[in-house]
Amino acid sequence: MAAPFYWAVLFSVHRPAVDIFWPLGAPAAFLMPALVYPVLEEIVFRGAAQGMLWKTRLAAVALGPFSGPNIVTSIAFAGFHVLLQPSFVTIAVIVPSLVFGYFRDRYRGIVPPILLHVFYNAGLFLLFMQP
Repeated sequence: MAAPFYWAVLFSVHRPAVDIFWPLGAPAAFLMPALVYPVLEEIVFRGAAQGMLWKTRLAAVALGPFSGPNIVTSIAFAGFHVLLQPSFVTIAVIVPSLVFGYFRDRYRGIVPPILLHVFYNAGLFLLFMQP
């Protein structure tokens, strides 16, 4: 439920002109960031990185509901986004990343964070990243 709330806040701040049918005219421009990138990112960050960090001393660390491996992975995930996007986007990546990592920890797999990430990115790109 956090993703629609986040989209609503962004929408109220930016007031974009929304054409929900734009992906029909540019399917690759929508499918890459809405489906392909989230799957690949979750495999690398939540599957490989966070999974490996659970085998270290970080597994004993937690900050509220967030595990040490999740926090370190989320920082790395945000750092990765700094290389590709403006810094304000990176700040907006931290919270969803912690949520994705929480679900990876909670369900001991990457399918839940993949589904959440795809849902989050699909809505974000549908509403705000129109070509």
